[in-house]
Amino acid sequence: MHHASQTATAEPGGSLAAGSPAVRFPPADPDGTRPGDEAHGRSGSDHQVDTPGLRCITGGFGVSVDSPPPGGIDPGWLAALLAEHLVVVVRNAGLDRAAQVHLARQLGEPTPAHPVVPGSADHPEILELDAASGGRNACWHTDVTFVAEPPSVSLLVAEEVPPHGGDTLWADLRGAYATLSAPLRTALDGLEAVHRVTPLAYWGEPVDASLDPVVAASLHAQATQLPFVIHPVVRVHPVTGERSVFVNPGFTSHVLGLSRHESDHLLNLVYTHATQPAHTLRHRWRAGDLVVWDNRTTMHYATDDLGDARRRVRRVTLRGERPRGPAGQASRVVNDPLMAVR
Repeated sequence: MHHASQTATAEPGGSLAAGSPAVRFPPADPDGTRPGDEAHGRSGSDHQVDTPGLRCITGGFGVSVDSPPPGGIDPGWLAALLAEHLVVVVRNAGLDRAAQVHLARQLGEPTPAHPVVPGSADHPEILELDAASGGRNACWHTDVTFVAEPPSVSLLVAEEVPPHGGDTLWADLRGAYATLSAPLRTALDGLEAVHRVTPLAYWGEPVDASLDPVVAASLHAQATQLPFVIHPVVRVHPVTGERSVFVNPGFTSHVLGLSRHESDHLLNLVYTHATQPAHTLRHRWRAGDLVVWDNRTTMHYATDDLGDARRRVRRVTLRGERPRGPAGQASRVVNDPLMAVR
């Protein structure tokens, strides 16, 4: 595994178990390598595609290409890169709405746009995020971890971008776990945490002034009806077997079995470690960009520094499996209100 020494920008210079709905990553080879190693100059891929301009973004995770491969975006090629690099940037992808959904279907099973926010009228799988109407989301988070089976993969396409600002950052939760001290990794392996949707998770608290008050009230009412869930603090990737921390500031409420003081400080320690420059990359958007990421091993942050400029992106997520921890502990929905108190 590689670990970056600084925050980097994406600018230039498998089969799962039977019945699993998640993305079709290739399995690990017997020697421990996985398809996608050719991006690091290694061999071993079943989906080798001649891709001019393919480059790693950091020493730890992320890969970028200036345009789709000559034959188009092959789902096996994309899955192989995801398995190794976690975040894949394809410049000039040129995917319209139908093509974005089609690519998602080739990788796995698209989910409805969001448990609370309605999807696009023509494509219910697409979540529209418009900075002019509340879609800024300046908070580190992993998509939709407030359900028992969070999405496995997210595909985001940029339709309109500002002349400056509006970058998105990703944090490598696989690398973050690997670089924790051994005693702390052991402690985290046995813990579980509560995840729940904040009343206006995608538009901030207090409410973003650009969000219509009627819409805000409706979202708040729907969010309060969702039960909370418990996830392992460390999850094991269902395909690669690698461990990553699985908590995020956006949706993780607290760690079970710890006092408020202990839980808050432990989570802050993990977040501070995971978001230091060595574990992050920063993407500067261009219209037409496609970014695909493994939602099981990353979290991301949309910087809210674009002022009144427009930023419109659209997201599709793939159905994921129920997370499991190192000891096999599985995520679960819990309706006991006392466990959610914080």
